[in-house]
Amino acid sequence: MGGRADEDPRSQTPYDTDSAWAGELLDHLRPAGRDLRRVVSWLAHAVRGTACLQGADGVLLAGERMTLDDALVTGVVTGRISSASLEDAGRHVRLVAVRHPGPRPASTGLLAVAREAPFDRQAAEIVTRTAAVVELLLRDRELTAAGHRLRRAAADLRLAILQLLMVQDTVSARRVAAGLWPGLLDTDTASVYVVEGTAEERDRLADECLDVTGGQALVVRCPAMDGHVIVVSPVAAAGERLRSFVGGRPGIFLGGSTRQSLAQTATAYGQAISALAVAHFHPDQAAVYAERTHPERLMDFAALCAWSADLLRPLDTLPHHTRAELLATTRLGLEFTAVSAAKVLGVSRNTVRARMDRVEGLLDTDFSDLTVRAVVHLALNTQAGCAESAAYGADPRPVAVPIGDLLAGTVLRTWAQELLGRLTRDGRDLRGTLRAWIAAGGNAERAAQDLGVHAQTVREHVRSAEPVLERQLLAAGTDLYEVVLALLAVGDLAEPALHGT
Repeated sequence: MGGRADEDPRSQTPYDTDSAWAGELLDHLRPAGRDLRRVVSWLAHAVRGTACLQGADGVLLAGERMTLDDALVTGVVTGRISSASLEDAGRHVRLVAVRHPGPRPASTGLLAVAREAPFDRQAAEIVTRTAAVVELLLRDRELTAAGHRLRRAAADLRLAILQLLMVQDTVSARRVAAGLWPGLLDTDTASVYVVEGTAEERDRLADECLDVTGGQALVVRCPAMDGHVIVVSPVAAAGERLRSFVGGRPGIFLGGSTRQSLAQTATAYGQAISALAVAHFHPDQAAVYAERTHPERLMDFAALCAWSADLLRPLDTLPHHTRAELLATTRLGLEFTAVSAAKVLGVSRNTVRARMDRVEGLLDTDFSDLTVRAVVHLALNTQAGCAESAAYGADPRPVAVPIGDLLAGTVLRTWAQELLGRLTRDGRDLRGTLRAWIAAGGNAERAAQDLGVHAQTVREHVRSAEPVLERQLLAAGTDLYEVVLALLAVGDLAEPALHGT
């Protein structure tokens, strides 16, 4: 009894009972309190000393770095001994093995505690129990990290599948998908949707899209646009589910395509992006590509197919896979910037430019001309549809007609006049500015010189025309090309130079 009265106060922990420190230690296992640094810091305070946690490779994980006996450390880390106690340079040290799962072969860490006074029963018990808690926290951290790696791997696979679909390699896409998502691509057609939010909330948005579609769609974080989530869905009901999901949520928009064959995923993606621009002007923040009239639907289909085949004939001499690669890349390159197309396809932007330069050379034309881009874009999308059409197959050798004849149809001209007529509601000459801007290749400075106005005036006029026409114009793509075709149809622009047609 007298011995306890004389006990060194430095050896006493700040706890009167075991239940007091045990309760505090268990609090570190609560979801909000799982932090290795806080646990090790608490341990140092609990034993009135210092503590550190290091991995098997000696990397400090938490606490303060200590100078320790190398032989003892090796013995504990290798598992030859599970714990050790020693007195070194006036301090008392305890070493305890901490086993945890990990990607490295050596999966044993080390918990080291030092203090001036010898370890009494309570202090020793605190060290032992804390080591067990640290093991649990390390296991939880590794499982969490493994979950993140698994989700990232799944996301990378979904992106790889999308990129295969974009270049019309449906066989490989199905093969990759079958292992993880059996039956997902066991279909001939699908719709593509693009959900737009902010970059900060995209991960959550992608997870919600996975939930909404019930695992029956390919959900991909767009590699080109930080705020976009791409959904390829073979299930028709997915569109309504996504509409309900988006409706009424501020800052969230949805664009959808018509149903396309899997081989035409790139075309469907372009349609979804085009519809997304329209969705910004709709009260329910959603739009589908089929909801508005498009110029190609107003042309004679057989003649359009014949013209497209004739325009793209120089590519027919290429091997099938090379031709498909060039067509898919050019289709996306005309729809988006080279950088964005490269990210979607998973190649470098130089590769995209090289492929487009090759197509430009084969067609003997100039892609810097917006009328050329619009007409080639029309041919590429038409060619994709004609390849699957029975109407095209009924006439294996259709007679090609000039692009001017295609644009001269009464129905098409009526559509073009109605579309461009909306611009007259504005007191400014938006139509004239738009015509000059397109003729200048989308260069505001050159258009301004031709019009005798400031470049900023040109940009403001083009921006003002966007909500009136319900089309994005400053971002080159389907919307802009439709307006170009309308201006060609009414004679506001000269026909493009397309050699060999």
